[in-house]
Amino acid sequence: MKKWAWLIVTMVGIGLLVFFGSGGYIHRTDQQTIKQAEMPDQTHVEATTPSQPGKTSKVKSVNPQQTLSFLLLGVDQRGNEAGRSDTMIVVTVNPTTGESKMLSIPRDLKTEIIGVGSNDKINHAYAFGGPEMARETVEHLLDLRIDYFAEINLEGFTDLVDAVDGVTVENDINFSYYEMQFPKGPVSLNGKEALAYARMRHDDPRGDFGRQIRQRQVVQAVADKLTADFSLTRFNDVLTALGKNVKTDIPFPVVRKLATDYRDSLKQVETLSLEGSGGIESDQIYYWHPTAASLKQVRAALQKELK
Repeated sequence: MKKWAWLIVTMVGIGLLVFFGSGGYIHRTDQQTIKQAEMPDQTHVEATTPSQPGKTSKVKSVNPQQTLSFLLLGVDQRGNEAGRSDTMIVVTVNPTTGESKMLSIPRDLKTEIIGVGSNDKINHAYAFGGPEMARETVEHLLDLRIDYFAEINLEGFTDLVDAVDGVTVENDINFSYYEMQFPKGPVSLNGKEALAYARMRHDDPRGDFGRQIRQRQVVQAVADKLTADFSLTRFNDVLTALGKNVKTDIPFPVVRKLATDYRDSLKQVETLSLEGSGGIESDQIYYWHPTAASLKQVRAALQKELK
């Protein structure tokens, strides 16, 4: 197989594992880390440009010791809707320290939407202006540069699971979702079932945290199948599934560096968390606010990586 093909396979595996903290790579700094509904995010062979004309990646070239920052977006998009980024994760990768940091941003966090001029839920930035507005809003919130974005439509995960002929997971609670039954114990899932299994939240007493556990299970099972039972046909099926559902401005030279020079850093990931509280406000909509101290601490930790 060509070298570039192996690099893409490597990035698929790394991206899946890093995005959900599976495979034993994630070191949790806070057991109360806020998790949102999320699906895996990957780089793609044919990188796209941001949605706004004239916008380009902030990093033109990458030297071997440069720390990179990424905004990973899981977009809930149906039909012709603009969609909302119900998953927003910032990742910094530092080849000098050999470590990465990951921050999951609560989708209900209220902040200024850059380019709109008003405060709203941060996940609405994507609906208003696509990945570029989402990136600029996150940059403003964290006082941090974001080098690249990558997004995946949540529905796209169905094709990815089907591309590996389904997965089997160990379910720890009995539940149903959209007329699908998921009994406690080992369950085999096709793409549609895996998506439902990974998205259920309201009937889980653990809420988003329980959903996150199930998502990690599915992603780990996909990654295991990719590495244990690889074939050219399966590889092509996976690329097709990703290609239809993934958008990114990460150029291929950066993908190659992530798979080589940055590989060890991607295996040592520290999870940061924002602390705060939320409630129904005067417009009868629920919003979440980070504490000033927590936001300051997270900003400092991420900014330190990019100095």
